[in-house]
Amino acid sequence: MDRPSAGSRQASRLAVGIVSAGRVGSVVGAALARAGHRVVAASAVSESSRARAARHLPGAEILPPPDVAAAAELLVLAVPDDALAPLARALPYRRGQIVVHTSGANGAGVLASAAEAGALTAAIAPAMTFTGGNEDLDRLTGISWAVTGEADARFIAEALVVEMGGEAEHLAEADRTRYHAALVYSANHLVTLVNDTVDQLRSMGVDAPEQLLAPLASAALDNALRHGDAGLSGPVSRGDAGTVAAHAAALDGGEFGPTYRAVARRTVQRSLASGRIGPAEAEKLLAALAHPEENPR
Repeated sequence: MDRPSAGSRQASRLAVGIVSAGRVGSVVGAALARAGHRVVAASAVSESSRARAARHLPGAEILPPPDVAAAAELLVLAVPDDALAPLARALPYRRGQIVVHTSGANGAGVLASAAEAGALTAAIAPAMTFTGGNEDLDRLTGISWAVTGEADARFIAEALVVEMGGEAEHLAEADRTRYHAALVYSANHLVTLVNDTVDQLRSMGVDAPEQLLAPLASAALDNALRHGDAGLSGPVSRGDAGTVAAHAAALDGGEFGPTYRAVARRTVQRSLASGRIGPAEAEKLLAALAHPEENPR
């Protein structure tokens, strides 16, 4: 069977329902509306969700989730990961309806009750972080979406992604959790590392730590994506065990000490595997990072 083209899907102008109008759902709904579909209903409980719905989904009627499902030809479930399974089991579905969710951690299997009712089900998770700001919609253009589904459902899901300006990346059901963990490891933990650094700089009296850090952190990320392990710099990649030991000692007793040691050990492993340091240098570095003494605050 030929895949439906993006143009053929857009021509159908599906009636879209969004559950719920959070940071992700409101933006995905806006992207579908921009592609030519009609967002007819959305659920929004909190004041912030209602404000997002008014901004991004102005034509949508605010309804309870079961009523949103009943009104939709294309139903988008955009709720937190842990809330998805119980919600999916509780909604009404009908044969021929398209039901997708945006959870990176879940595959299409979580929509089993919809599939049993004759709906076409798929997982479409955007590889993007959402802040709730106006820039979120523009960020969807050109990004990848992890698509999981079978046969017609997968083809339709891929067409929807293309319509929203994205690139579909097919992912097996069994790989969804590991895929999501990998993205969280990079994107979410990066925010934690950067903000920990900002806090450290501010505690030393740096007036504008974000301004100081931005060029360095941006260059490091660019180097990593362009050059892989060859983009690594710093004392671990040079084998400077004395500097690394001094860093660890300076941070011991604070919140960042254990994290620094753990990340540095992983950097030693990557530096050794990529040939940037030798076994002897790696051994000295790991010794410098092992078994910190407990220093009182």
